Amino acid sequence: MKDATYHLLRALGVKYVRFVTSGNSNVIRGKGVAIESLRDVWEGGVGFTQALQALPVMYDAVVGDSGLGPVGEAYLVADWSTLRPLAYAPSHARVFGDFVVDGEPWAHCARSFLKRMVAKADRAGYALQAGYEYEFIVLRDRDALDPIDDTVFAATQGADVAVDLIDDIHDALALQGVDVEQHYPESSPGQHELAVKPGDLLAAADGNLAVRETVRAVAREHGWVASFLPKIFENAAGNGCHLNLSLWQDGRNVVRDASRPHELSEAAEAFMAGMLEHLPALMAITVASANSYRRIRPHFWSGAFRAWGKDNREAALRLPTGRFGHGPNHFELKTHDATANPYLAIGAVVAAGLDGIARGLRLGDPVQGDPGLLSDEERKARGVAPLPTDLEEALSRLEGDDVIAEAMGGDFVRSYVAVKRNEWEATKDMTLEEQAALLLERY
Repeated sequence: MKDATYHLLRALGVKYVRFVTSGNSNVIRGKGVAIESLRDVWEGGVGFTQALQALPVMYDAVVGDSGLGPVGEAYLVADWSTLRPLAYAPSHARVFGDFVVDGEPWAHCARSFLKRMVAKADRAGYALQAGYEYEFIVLRDRDALDPIDDTVFAATQGADVAVDLIDDIHDALALQGVDVEQHYPESSPGQHELAVKPGDLLAAADGNLAVRETVRAVAREHGWVASFLPKIFENAAGNGCHLNLSLWQDGRNVVRDASRPHELSEAAEAFMAGMLEHLPALMAITVASANSYRRIRPHFWSGAFRAWGKDNREAALRLPTGRFGHGPNHFELKTHDATANPYLAIGAVVAAGLDGIARGLRLGDPVQGDPGLLSDEERKARGVAPLPTDLEEALSRLEGDDVIAEAMGGDFVRSYVAVKRNEWEATKDMTLEEQAALLLERY
């Protein structure tokens, strides 16, 4: 297998294979290995300092109270099934992998955490699939924040302006096995959305990194800058990264049960109820920057209230009711953006949903309108509550959530919270323009 892969890479003109990962800050990082040296790292992986998981988004300086420091090596062991050529860097290929220390999965490895949650779901008798809707803004000029157009939602003019870019992104993703289902211009100037075909959880998380890398790289080839930063323009829509999930048993989608209220199966309802119950803590992971909370506001279709609804884009958890009377087959978390490490975010959501199933939780009535227009009394009566309004509040909720914390493990929670609290302190008082200047090309 090693020799066959080596010869194939040589035939494709590949000189380096990038071993790629994403840490607590969700900055995508990697090391390139010359293909002549692949045999040396085929099984044992590529070494990274363990301090990688203690680096905040702002700069490469270790966060002191993370429990990590200059001592220690973690090895990123390739999952060779993820090896893909890169259309935007044809002399390079990329592979994802898992961190190992002393022959065991590293406690701080988000991809290993997701694998544990997939295994836990399997033991409970369930499998899940996930797909993302990615929103990003394309700028002609980074410093001037000059978008490539100033059109409105789904305007065909916006599609025409970006047609070559979108076509090249489509082709580059297809080469990596990522299938785009839909594209359209979104509401903000220069904003576009790509909806990607769902797949198993690990493939969806790997695909998240692939999509973000590809969109940004192809935009650079066009002389533009693409950014998934949640909030760039004060008075325009922000960038979400909506997470769509479905529940499966024995190869069959089991979200729908036409005989039950809301056509939801008992398991799907319980999973959704678990997500809602733990959502304030999950937000420390799914909307993971100070900038994120500039987007999470009432009336912006971003999920600012702990509520669910049928086809309600203002609810944090949306249940699409399906076409042609077929009923629901998935549910969507809108309180989610691209600052979230996808392995950690999906894994934490699964932990919350499985807790809902284990406890037999039930949903209240759906909110079929804007919860931000309800009075405080109406919201209280319907069990609707505002969600955390900043990252610090969400981090405190995460620290107090035994289910999510136990699933992650104490060491992982410590490093994650330390990094995110450091990011919060460094960026919370910045203006939006200052945040954009710092973070635009991190996400």
